[in-house]
Amino acid sequence: MSAISATVSRFAAMATSAASTTSAPKTVKAVIKGRVQGVFYRDWTIENARQLGINGWVRNLRDGSVEALFSGDPSSLSEMEQRCRRGPSDALVTSVHVFPSDEQDVPPHGFYRKPTL
Repeated sequence: MSAISATVSRFAAMATSAASTTSAPKTVKAVIKGRVQGVFYRDWTIENARQLGINGWVRNLRDGSVEALFSGDPSSLSEMEQRCRRGPSDALVTSVHVFPSDEQDVPPHGFYRKPTL
């Protein structure tokens, strides 16, 4: 085997190994309660989700809570959940409920705000 063939084989093996360790995207819905409206929680969520490469949406609910749909790498979703528990500086988060979602309303790219429900 030539040196070039050996190098190509090593790169192919590394690519296959990296692909097998990458987790499949996951989608979860979160409901955040507390003082989370009127404190820029949605804008903060959009900024953080985009930083983490998460697709989805966020919206206010009429009961005063915030609902979000997050889709992406499981490790990014875990980090986003932790960030949601802290929230922006003016928020006072009392609970975050996260559950699996089979929602079909996930944008293929990006994170955006939906109207209040």
